[in-house]
Amino acid sequence: MNAIVEAAAQTNILLSGNEAIARGVWEAGARVATAYPGTPSTEILENLALYPDIDAQWSVNEKVSLEVAIGASMSGARAFCAMKHVGMNVASDAFMTQTLCGVGGGLVIVVCDDVGLSSSQNEQDSRYWGRFAKLPFLEPADSQEAYEMIQRAFEISEQFDVPVIVRATTRICHVKGLVRVGERNVHEPSGFVFDPAKWVMVPGNAKKRLPKLPERLKALAAFSAQTDLNRLEGDDGGPLGFVVGGPAYCHVSEAFPDSPILKLGFSHPAPLDKVRQLAGRVDKLIVVEETEPLLENEFRAAGIAVHGKDVLPSNGELTPDVLVPAIERLTGKAAGEAAKAAAAQVFPRPPTMCPACPHLGVYLSLSRLRKKVIISGDIGCYTLGAGHPWQALDTTISMGASLGVALGMDKAAAEADANKAVVAVIGDSTFLHMGMQGLLNITYNRGNVTVLLLDNRAVGMTGGQENPGTGRDIRGGAAPRVDFIKLVEALGVAQERIRQVDPYLLPVLHKTIQEEIGHDEPSVIVTNQPCVLVDYYHPQTPLRVIEEDCTGCGLCVDVGCPAIIVTRHGTETKKSGREVDLKFVRIETVACTGCNLCIETCGPKVIVPAGSP
Repeated sequence: MNAIVEAAAQTNILLSGNEAIARGVWEAGARVATAYPGTPSTEILENLALYPDIDAQWSVNEKVSLEVAIGASMSGARAFCAMKHVGMNVASDAFMTQTLCGVGGGLVIVVCDDVGLSSSQNEQDSRYWGRFAKLPFLEPADSQEAYEMIQRAFEISEQFDVPVIVRATTRICHVKGLVRVGERNVHEPSGFVFDPAKWVMVPGNAKKRLPKLPERLKALAAFSAQTDLNRLEGDDGGPLGFVVGGPAYCHVSEAFPDSPILKLGFSHPAPLDKVRQLAGRVDKLIVVEETEPLLENEFRAAGIAVHGKDVLPSNGELTPDVLVPAIERLTGKAAGEAAKAAAAQVFPRPPTMCPACPHLGVYLSLSRLRKKVIISGDIGCYTLGAGHPWQALDTTISMGASLGVALGMDKAAAEADANKAVVAVIGDSTFLHMGMQGLLNITYNRGNVTVLLLDNRAVGMTGGQENPGTGRDIRGGAAPRVDFIKLVEALGVAQERIRQVDPYLLPVLHKTIQEEIGHDEPSVIVTNQPCVLVDYYHPQTPLRVIEEDCTGCGLCVDVGCPAIIVTRHGTETKKSGREVDLKFVRIETVACTGCNLCIETCGPKVIVPAGSP
C-alpha cells in the first residue's frame, strides 16, 4: 500500500494538489473515477487507483470519461472526472447537456488549467464553463483547500442537483503542501431512478428543464453570498484592496500582506455584495485573475469600479514579481527592488526526446525526405519532431487533428505542393483518443495520405500511462489489447497498404516510408517498439565512440539522441573548395540503451559496444 493511502485520519501529510484531490475524492465516498491523461491533471487518477473501494479507470478520451462518470452519477453513486483544460473542449458535448439533466449522486469535474503553457498547445481559462453552463465553480488556492473543496463540491452537487467544476492550475497540481486528512465517508449508490423527463434530453424534455437554469443560478448566488468559501480578510480599508481566487491568492497575500482581500473559493456566481463592501473600504480595488477578465467584467457590469487587466497581464501566472511592479505603476510608486532585479540566467535546455526513443528513427527518416513531404503532426512526445535537429513537423493543432489536417492538405491540391506527399504522424494513444475518426474520414473520402502510427505502448508524454493499446489497465492488470493492424484495416485501409516496421531498423523504415508516399491511396505504417521508459522496453548493450577514429562527419548527431555529445567542432575544406563543418562526438554510456540507431548512420564505423576493445 501507498503511505498516502494508509495515512490515518487527523494526520498531516505532504501532498501535491493532485494527490490532495485524489484523497478528497476517496474520502467523499466516490464510487467511480475517470480520466484521460493530460498534464497537469494526470496524477489525480493515478493516485485514485491506489485507493480501495473506488473504480478508477482510464478512458479513451475526455468525452467518454465524462460520460462514464455521468452514468455512475445517474445510478446514484458519487462520481468524479478529471481532465486538463483542452480536454474539457472534448468533453463539452456531454457536459453541456448534463447541466440540464442535473445529477443523481454527486458529480464533480476537476479541470486543470495550464496557466503559463508549461505543457499545452494553448492557455484557456476554464472559468468560462461555469458561466456558459450556469453551474457552480470552485477554486482552491493550495493543496489543503483542494482536498477540502473536492468534498464540499460533492455536497454542493447533491444540494443543488448540478455538476460542479473545481478548477486547479499547474501550480496547484504540482506544488506540495501539508494537508490534514480525514477518513472515508461511505456513500452507497441509491440506484437508477426511472425518470425520462430528467434523463432523456429530447427537445420536449429539454425545453421543460431550461427554466430551471436561471432558478438554479439564483439559488447558487444566494449560496455564494453566505458560504465560508468566500471570505473577506483584513478589517481595515486602505489604498488597495484585492479580489482573487485560486493560487493567485497566495501570490497576492505574499506581495501585499497588509491589504484587505476578498478570497473567492466559490467564484461563480460571484458574491457581488461582498465585492461592493470591499470596494467601499479601499481607494482602488484590483481584481487578480489568471487569465481572463471574467470577474472584472462582471463587477463593472454591476457598477463596481475595479482595476484588472488594465494593469495586469492577460496571460501567464500572476506571481509576486509580476504583481508588484504592475501595482506600483498603478499607484505611481517608483519600481521596487523586485522589479529592478535582473532575471536569473539559466542555461537553456530545450525539450528533446529520450535516448533510444523509438520516434528518433522516424524523424531522422522524415528529415531526409523533407523536400518530398508535408508533415501533419499531433499531440504527444512526437510533437518534439518539430524541433532541432529534425525540424520534421509542419503542423500541430489538437488531439487527433493530424489526420483531418492531412486530408484537407491533400484535397486542397495546392500547385506549389504538387510534388509533395502528405504524411500524418500520430501516436497510439492519440489515435485511440480521436484519430480513428480522422482515418475513417481519409478512407471514406479517398484521401491520399500516408499515416505514421507510432505505437510505443504508452501514453508517453504524460508519463507512460496505460491505454487500450497496451494490454493493461490502470492498476497494471491484464486488459484486452487493440490490434492496430486489424483496426486500421477495419477503418478502410487496404491490407497491402498497411505496413508494420521496427523503427530501429533505419534502412527498412526509410525505404518503407519512401514506398508508401509513392502510392496514390491511403496507407498506414505502424511502428512497433515501446517507449524506453516503460517496462515493455528491454535495454541492449550501451555503445561508445572510438573517439580517436571519429571523422567528425556528424551523421550520428542528426539522429537527435541526447546521449550523443558533441565534444568539439572543426572544419574541413573539400577538393571543390567547399568548407564542411565537423562534429566530433562521444556517447554518454550511462544514458545509452543500445538501440543501435547511431551505428546505422556512422560512416567510418567507429561506434561500438561499450565493452568492446
